[in-house]
Amino acid sequence: MTSTVLLAEDDRAIRDSVVRLLTLEGYQVTAVADGIQALAAIHRERPDVIVLDVMMPGIDGLAVCSVLRAENDRTPILMLTARVETSDRVAGLDAGADDYMVKPFEADELMARLRALLRRAMPVPVPADPPSSQAAPAGDDLIEVADLRIDPTARRVWRREAEIALSRTEYDLLELLARNAGIVLDHSTVYDRIWGYDFGPGSKNLAVYIGYLRRKLEIGDAPALIHTVRGVGYTLREP
Repeated sequence: MTSTVLLAEDDRAIRDSVVRLLTLEGYQVTAVADGIQALAAIHRERPDVIVLDVMMPGIDGLAVCSVLRAENDRTPILMLTARVETSDRVAGLDAGADDYMVKPFEADELMARLRALLRRAMPVPVPADPPSSQAAPAGDDLIEVADLRIDPTARRVWRREAEIALSRTEYDLLELLARNAGIVLDHSTVYDRIWGYDFGPGSKNLAVYIGYLRRKLEIGDAPALIHTVRGVGYTLREP
């Protein structure tokens, strides 16, 4: 079944080249030049995945992402940015993006990331009668590490009874670490399991997501759960 892509990129040369690439790979592409056109196109017909340039005239990519998430649109979003600073990348995650790439990028890496986003874009089951309380439920299906609780069925996370809102990628990363609590997962393993592609030792993608996830897990004076093992990778363990 053909996957649909909404591409919003104001640079015509980049837009045309990405459209050619995606079309050759079998995707059905709708390409627009700014954020206003992007929102209109998405509202007309929801694509399977969205690729947004950060810097666009009118409404930029971050604003488009924020609007969609406010509307509870969970379509996977890949941000494109010419900025290399970590703070700029974190801004994209704050807005609700699932992944980001820095320009210029390799075609193979773009395709790998889109495939990974589409693989993870499975519908989230919604309970028939959602609980009125935000407190973490009890049950055999929960993953528990110290005061962290994860409900894989509903893809919900709590720490010290406070529910934590995570993006799709953040949740996938946390669940992977929690299911392997106490085990050090190397960078290659995490990239393969979460993104379906090893972006190599020069990529900072994983480090940014780990940092952002750590900040979200900071509840009061709760001790850190995610630890860095220098030169190897990351582990989640009880303090």
